Amino acid sequence: MKKIIIAAIAKNNVIGKSNGEMSWHIKEEFQHFKETTTGYPILMGRKTFQSLNKPLPNRENIIVSRNHNFKPDFLSTHIVKSIKEGIDLALTFQKEKVFIIGGGEIYRQALTIADEMILSHLNFDAEGDVLFPSFSLNDWKINSEEKRDLFTIVHYSKK
Repeated sequence: MKKIIIAAIAKNNVIGKSNGEMSWHIKEEFQHFKETTTGYPILMGRKTFQSLNKPLPNRENIIVSRNHNFKPDFLSTHIVKSIKEGIDLALTFQKEKVFIIGGGEIYRQALTIADEMILSHLNFDAEGDVLFPSFSLNDWKINSEEKRDLFTIVHYSKK
């Protein structure tokens, strides 16, 4: 199963705000995210899930949390204690991909295990205090780039 990081990143590396608010609303980028991830399990941290307010439809929502009291009451949510446990669970859904959708700490940990990244590089800086972790192009190869008005979608694969 391919482990794929998917994220939208402002020019200043911002991916969001620690209070869960989004730093931008770009309908075309949300559509790209939805089309790419629908039908596949998605793995995220608790704060990212709480910022969504509910599970994303047509996807198994796997939530990494060390908070033993965190128990969202939705059928398509699964709580795990680690990314590894989340990947192991995703394997049971027998899909060819799992998407890792954030937040910052989850991305940082996932960089070492991800096979691919689909990053929407935004054409502007944004306000926020959650950053995408730095990575080296020595470790990643750019497979394709697709320019849009406000962002460029770049597909990376691990070298």
